[in-house]
Amino acid sequence: MKMKKLFAILMAAMMLVGLTACGGEDKPTSGSNDAGTDTGSSKLIKVGIINNDPNESGYRTANDKDLKDKFTKENGYDASFAYSKKNDEQMQQAQKMIQDEVDYLLLSAAGTSGWDTVLKEAKDAGTKVILFDRIVDADESLYEAGVVSDMDKEGETAVEWLKKQNLDKYEIIHIQGEMGSAAQQGRTGALDKQVKADKNWTLVAQQAAEWNTETAQQIVQTVIDSKKTFNVIYAENDDMAKGAAAALDKANISHGVDKDVIIMGFDCNKWALEELKKGNWNYDGQCNPFQAETLHEIIQKLQKGETISEKKVIMEEKGFDAKEITDDDIKKFGI
Repeated sequence: MKMKKLFAILMAAMMLVGLTACGGEDKPTSGSNDAGTDTGSSKLIKVGIINNDPNESGYRTANDKDLKDKFTKENGYDASFAYSKKNDEQMQQAQKMIQDEVDYLLLSAAGTSGWDTVLKEAKDAGTKVILFDRIVDADESLYEAGVVSDMDKEGETAVEWLKKQNLDKYEIIHIQGEMGSAAQQGRTGALDKQVKADKNWTLVAQQAAEWNTETAQQIVQTVIDSKKTFNVIYAENDDMAKGAAAALDKANISHGVDKDVIIMGFDCNKWALEELKKGNWNYDGQCNPFQAETLHEIIQKLQKGETISEKKVIMEEKGFDAKEITDDDIKKFGI
């Protein structure tokens, strides 16, 4: 009897030890895996994005939408956006984002100068800066890369196209964008260089309309009222070219293919390319706003600890001639 009781006690003890051991194996295994997975999947990359006014032009609207579509929580980002057309306001926005400890600051500067102090603050705080749309006048060590259009090349391509029109003389109304912006500097620089080099090229007027349709219309109307002759309008974006065309229409001055006045614009809005296709305008230079995917790729490389080999990443762009543009061009390149 005693032996039977002793055997029962030993069996019960062995079963208890076995159950405890199984439970001990399960808990640390499942607990450590779950915790690691949750931590990895919930961490978002904190990004601050400073841009110009999205209502400034069709280009800027498309650029802003492209950024918002890419930098989402679904794609792994916690993104905040700020907008201004003034450098000092953008700098204040940048300083706030740095204080908020963003991992990356994406910057489309209103003006190219004066950014050294803010970029140094970002570097000291561990915030990586990536420029887009334009490069600032600062030491390259202060930012990781710049995703930009080659504004100088845009201007050169447009001027080369205009030279090939072989006019007896070039009497040009030059409507400039926001003074000091990279787009204005590049598109103005190429034209100024050509005018200086060739006595048959004359600027009848050169004035900033700051990308605005109505201001551009007023500039052209003033020239018309002055009775000065002109045969080219070189507008630094589509909206200003649109305003220029409106002034010509009001004065019953023909424009476009084989007409009295050549009209040139930049940005390649769909409606502007349609004006080319109809023969109402002559030329439109592309400025590619779809930069978000390239910015995303740069961030992913930096997250892996990789270095960015090219400090300046140039977006592919082209110019369109009214006599050659197709419906496929409008569908593919129009914004």
